[in-house]
Amino acid sequence: MEMIHAFVSAHNIVISAGLLILAYIFIATEKIPKVTIALLGAGITILLGLVSQDKTIADALNPHYFINFVDFNVIFLLVSMMIIVNISTRSGVFNWIANELLKHTKGQPIKILIALGLFTAVTSAFLDNVTTVILILPITFAIARKLEIDPLPYLLTEIFSSNIGGTATLIGDPPNIIIGSAAGFSFMDFIWNLTLPVALIMVVVLFVLTFIFRKKLHADADKMAEVANLDNTKTITDKNLMIRSMLVLGLVILGFVTHDITHIQTCVAAMLGASVLLLFEKPTDILRDVEWNTIFFFVGLFIIIGGVEASGGIKLMAEWILKVTQGSQEAASMLILWASGIISGVIDNIPYTATMAPMLSVIEKSTSAEYTFPLWWCLSLGACLGGNLTIIGAAANVIVSENAAAEGHPIAFMRFLKYGIAVVAISLAICTAYIKFMYL
Repeated sequence: MEMIHAFVSAHNIVISAGLLILAYIFIATEKIPKVTIALLGAGITILLGLVSQDKTIADALNPHYFINFVDFNVIFLLVSMMIIVNISTRSGVFNWIANELLKHTKGQPIKILIALGLFTAVTSAFLDNVTTVILILPITFAIARKLEIDPLPYLLTEIFSSNIGGTATLIGDPPNIIIGSAAGFSFMDFIWNLTLPVALIMVVVLFVLTFIFRKKLHADADKMAEVANLDNTKTITDKNLMIRSMLVLGLVILGFVTHDITHIQTCVAAMLGASVLLLFEKPTDILRDVEWNTIFFFVGLFIIIGGVEASGGIKLMAEWILKVTQGSQEAASMLILWASGIISGVIDNIPYTATMAPMLSVIEKSTSAEYTFPLWWCLSLGACLGGNLTIIGAAANVIVSENAAAEGHPIAFMRFLKYGIAVVAISLAICTAYIKFMYL
């Protein structure tokens, strides 16, 4: 074993990078569940000594202790928000909001497309994308059946809207949670820096999709009247739960917004909110619905990337970026924005962001916070918006695709790609103009 550790120590950068690349490949092929790959990779990383199993060395804290590489700000924020959303959803409040919005469209297909798009985008900014599309899918299929029209335009709009809307806030998409923790950005930092480009992208994309699908968005007057007169009186299944969960969710978001004044971390505000709601529930029932696969995927991934970081591999990557861009802030920003957008459309944006975040932290240490400030936003915009490129680009895309196929409306990979390329190109073009105008 000592010989193995000596060999690993002599070639730690190559071995840690190789493990990360192998994990990427297996995650992308989806032959084995990604949580299994992440935990297996983490176990091998620890076993090979790329990160340490010892908390202390000579009575001093060990900086390479494997637990140090797990970002518990991210973990606790994710778990807490999953609990809050799961409990809130049980009241039926989000379905009630969606139905009210649809009633105001008077059953007109084009207005319904815009309404569903806006609802999905706004909801995705405060709930996770997967929860949002799971909420909206049954409503979408019901509307399409009542109007007797193809649900595909609505499904595609919801996919694109969920990824665009999730980009706007710290809690909207997991990559933003990783970036917020690594860069020390608050909830309001994301609002101030990302809401404007996300809103512009949303408006342009909705306009383009409405134009593309205009010939499919027609229905009979009597069918439209059915949607306009939706019975929404029984959608709220538990009024007390609705009041309680909305009050807590509002206070948690207020805690996020006032972080700069209170200095209470977002994960702490979310934990307090989740704990209060759990007082009125059976914890085992709620915790059963937490996406533990996602949580342990994060834990394993952090440890694998920790091996690359401990070996000095992340520092080498940062130096390469600075060398290729010749120290140009504009060149680095554009490289990160467009590379993130394209790569995140092909592989999972979570491992990509988890790898890039420590690299940007190293760049910040070797340059300055002013230099890396726009780079963080380029990473966020590229990683989140790039999920719209392919049908496997984000978890929400896969959920919608699977449900659509089950309902007899499969979304072909190449058909989605045709629309995805247009949406991502528009999104990144707007982001390019925004980044150059605001920061460079």
